[in-house]
Amino acid sequence: MKLAFPAAPQVTIPVAGGEGAVPVRRIWCVGRNYAEHAREMGHDPDREPPFFFSKPADAIVANGTAIPYPPGTKDLHHEIELVVVLGKGGTDIKVADALGHVFGYGVGLDMTRRDLQGQAKKMGRPWEMGKGFDQSAPCSAIQPATTIGHPAKGAIWVKVNGQTKQTGDLNQQIWKVEETISILSSLVALAPGDIIYNGTPAGVGAVVKGDKLDGHIDGVGDLSVSYR
Repeated sequence: MKLAFPAAPQVTIPVAGGEGAVPVRRIWCVGRNYAEHAREMGHDPDREPPFFFSKPADAIVANGTAIPYPPGTKDLHHEIELVVVLGKGGTDIKVADALGHVFGYGVGLDMTRRDLQGQAKKMGRPWEMGKGFDQSAPCSAIQPATTIGHPAKGAIWVKVNGQTKQTGDLNQQIWKVEETISILSSLVALAPGDIIYNGTPAGVGAVVKGDKLDGHIDGVGDLSVSYR
């Protein structure tokens, strides 16, 4: 079929070691998946069912990028997260089978226009403009699960200008990766190239122009971006 105008280029994330790239289909994010972060946001973390929100595929930002400070906000926040990349899709995936659908893992930042998110919450409106804006999903190269396995524990942290702001451990996730995949697949049909940002530990905070962010997850990798 002839297109009325050229299609947007395929968004990709490089695979670590120069072994090609992952084509990004959709980005799903898990809210309040660490108890202390849930508390700092004013919520009870007692294993309430997980909820999800999305970002557009082209929100992905490559490692090492100098990102323009986003418009419409005076309170941009960092949220360091484990990124899960699916290499196999499905619906109603069993927890016991879920890790078999994972291609690999990365280090990501779920950047948030907190003032817009907060305003939306107060008015009972969707969060989209607080979460799903341009360049809101920095991500490192993806480490294949065949290389690193499936990390279930290990330090996760982010530094701003060399000062540690968020720190935690993957074993503090309320909903583990396999549980998240299973529940999400009961709500939507998952497919190869779907990306899941799997929640952030406590310590989220503001980012201003000139800040440099360095994120890390043990056994997964490192991510560095800055704001201009």
